Amino acid sequence: METSNHTSEFEDGTVTSGTNLSYWFSSNIKTLTFEKLSQNIDTDILVIGGGIAGLTTAYCLAKSGRKVILVEDGYIGSGETGRTTAHLTCALDDRYYELEENFDVQAAKLIANSHMAAIEWIANTVEDHNIDCHFKRVDGYLFLSSSDTVETLEKEYEATKRAGLTTEMLNYIPSVVSENSNLCIKFSDQAQFHILLYLTGLAEAFISLGGKIYTQTKAENITDQGATANGFTVKANHIVVATNTPINDWITMHTKQWPYRSYVIGIKILKGKLPYALWWDTGDMSSKWIVKPYHYVRLEEYDEQYDLLIAGGEDHRTGQADDENINEEDRYAKLEKWTKKHFPVTGVVEFKWSGQVMEPLDSLAYIGKNTGEDNIYIITGDSGNGMTHGTLGGIIINDIITGKENPWIEIYSPSRISLKKTGDYLHEVGNMVAQFADWIVPEDIKEVTDLKPGEGGIISVGLKKITAYRDEQNNLHTCSAVCPHLGAILQWNADEKTFDCPMHGSRFTKLGNVINGPASSDLKKITHNEPKI
Repeated sequence: METSNHTSEFEDGTVTSGTNLSYWFSSNIKTLTFEKLSQNIDTDILVIGGGIAGLTTAYCLAKSGRKVILVEDGYIGSGETGRTTAHLTCALDDRYYELEENFDVQAAKLIANSHMAAIEWIANTVEDHNIDCHFKRVDGYLFLSSSDTVETLEKEYEATKRAGLTTEMLNYIPSVVSENSNLCIKFSDQAQFHILLYLTGLAEAFISLGGKIYTQTKAENITDQGATANGFTVKANHIVVATNTPINDWITMHTKQWPYRSYVIGIKILKGKLPYALWWDTGDMSSKWIVKPYHYVRLEEYDEQYDLLIAGGEDHRTGQADDENINEEDRYAKLEKWTKKHFPVTGVVEFKWSGQVMEPLDSLAYIGKNTGEDNIYIITGDSGNGMTHGTLGGIIINDIITGKENPWIEIYSPSRISLKKTGDYLHEVGNMVAQFADWIVPEDIKEVTDLKPGEGGIISVGLKKITAYRDEQNNLHTCSAVCPHLGAILQWNADEKTFDCPMHGSRFTKLGNVINGPASSDLKKITHNEPKI
């Protein structure tokens, strides 16, 4: 094991999904690198995925005395965990009064308790292992979006009290210029941290317990006996799939959650201009999406003179940005305008990136035994609360495997059925089915000669749909535009320079390499001869 500059590992574009590295990777921190798997191996537990969910699970099980191996196809944190804004909060994406409607009051209490316990678990782990990751206890503030009404805050405040949370209704919003009511709900004792510094410390703690990590090691052919990785066999008694969206499940889980793309900017501001805190608005009630896009903001340490104001939002279904006639690149400008209106501080955008969020049907992550499996477990459905959901994943799966009682196992079970959300389910399934219409709609570009260096798109050649990308050396790269998961036609993402599936969120590099499941294979290469000029 050796340390290296993490950012240098991503220049080839095969690990990160595009051109926009998140602030965490751009901040030039030292992180850990590990060897690739290069032999057959046996273990008790195989964890697939090196984000917060996988590392927390591996650490918990190693601490329980189990033999654990973790494999990651990129590097630690190089997936969606490295694109988080790292809010640690019990103020969930979905309202507590909605959770009461979906489940009941007692379940909402359990959910609130679980997220507060996850924050406490992270705090204790940081202290126990002396992890220097900028961990801070902060307050959070939920305020109205311009399209929402005061009734939302009033209902949510009462529901948080029933859930046992420490909240307070304020008649002002600290540091925020409101477009609507000045009321907000204060959530006390939330937290924040630097995610890569935290993962580095957690990985070191896992290794000190006897754990083993292999990076640049892609797991495939997952069964109840283990998996293959880099062509070698990994035998295991228990397999944990912690890969943002499950790569072992072909259909079932992908009809219970939906992929959304979210955008983030980082603005450098003078220290002392804003307090360290978390802020969220209640979301755009006029949005066409079932999951109403909201804005989320916090402050992060930058250097001795400056802090970084990190703001996110402008979400849309993956691969469907054009449905709102707002392309991916323009969403950063919208986000900057919103941020500077509500936080009128001077500064320019220093960083920008996007990430993928899996939105579960009933607002809760899916954590536990994969449906129909006895020894394969999944952690997915982060719903914008990936830091606490990922942490809960490690706690819950450790308790399932080691036979400990845990009051959260049932509520987060992947096999749960959400009858009260049937309408939303049918709407989103209809959206997925509608994506097959892309087989007959016009292509992005008429001819490959239309492409300039650095541009991509979808073209039609006879009955075939083809991805086309022209690199900076003017070379043309073409692949099948059919997602190998379930056959939807991919869409070009000009911001990330990826080809994204609008059905289930699989994503591929500009050269056709898979970087997000549920697809597990690369796009089929297609030879396409350019017309001679």
